[in-house]
Amino acid sequence: MTFPDRFSDLPEYAFPRLRKLLAESEPGGDVIDMTIGEPRHAMPDFLEDVLTQNIAGFAKYPPNEGTPELRAAIAAWIGRRYGVTVDPDTQIMALNGTREGLFNTALALSPETKRGKAPVVLVPNPFYQVYAVAALMAGADPFFVPATAETGFLPDYTALPTELLDRVTLAYVCSPSNPQGAVADETYWRRLLDLAERHDFRIMADECYSEIYRDAPPPGALQMAQATGADPERVVIFHSLSKRSNLPGLRSGFVASGPQCMARIRQLRAYAGAPLPLPLQRVAERVWADEAHVEASRAIYQEKFRLADEIMAGVEGYQGPEGGFFLWLPVSDGETTAIQVFEQTGVRVLPGAYLGRDVGGDNPGKGYVRVAMVAGMDELRRGLLGLRDCLYEK
Repeated sequence: MTFPDRFSDLPEYAFPRLRKLLAESEPGGDVIDMTIGEPRHAMPDFLEDVLTQNIAGFAKYPPNEGTPELRAAIAAWIGRRYGVTVDPDTQIMALNGTREGLFNTALALSPETKRGKAPVVLVPNPFYQVYAVAALMAGADPFFVPATAETGFLPDYTALPTELLDRVTLAYVCSPSNPQGAVADETYWRRLLDLAERHDFRIMADECYSEIYRDAPPPGALQMAQATGADPERVVIFHSLSKRSNLPGLRSGFVASGPQCMARIRQLRAYAGAPLPLPLQRVAERVWADEAHVEASRAIYQEKFRLADEIMAGVEGYQGPEGGFFLWLPVSDGETTAIQVFEQTGVRVLPGAYLGRDVGGDNPGKGYVRVAMVAGMDELRRGLLGLRDCLYEK
């Protein structure tokens, strides 16, 4: 039996690579894991009651697209958060984790050819690895666009040549970005929406970190589409309760777009998706309707931003994130640094190159490590001080 070779050049996933990298190393202190973006703030306190009240729902097949009540709760949240009215019946679908949607939507929306040529999917570099795999599975060529300090840590798709843009079917954007914490402002969205219109492609807006920010809430892609008069079919947005509500194990998110896009996404989901169990949909319905727990969690993250800024003050090249919960720390080499820090302090960090792709012999993540600020304040302080003293203090 032979297998498709479209994945042959994909590097191993980041965390197995890190385990191998550190396999021969001994920690130089109590281990503090700052690698995985798994929120550790308190879950909403009403979750257990809602789950208990709806436990009988495990005996039923759940609705594939989400219950009407869940879709209505999501639509109401979009209205409150972005001032955009969406039809819960035709423009929203619940997801069993946003990763599922980011992957399957590419299969549903990227055509096999465009203008007689192989399609191209634009991917920021560094990036969430599912973007590239989704492009490959859709039969498209992933094109990696650097998201570096020079471009504000967001990909500058407007600088690409016309002949390439004419082949583009989808463009992934993450704002606030993972791993750098950069926010796409209104100007960025306006330019990208105009580009998508001129070259006829769709924007895949990964907004999973949208509720973790310093001061002002980041603008959203669907919000900017409405503000500019763009066709909502141009934009597909993805949101999750993992980061917003500290519920990564709930595996609950949603995708929203124009009715035509959503019809195609729902059609594929009927065959290739796993709906969220009914009791968990009831929990998600209640969680999307509540903002108090989100505001409390955000306030803690804002304290973490201030702590990081204080500890890393004076570190050359340091930029505190605008949103999300990662630090993108400049170092000489990410792999060497990860080993050094672990062996000297016990702190585990992720080499930035594991989130990027080598293009022309250059990986834009090579000179960075990603640091997840998800631990409690005391542990976070110890980890950040250990990092600073190990790497930067002379």
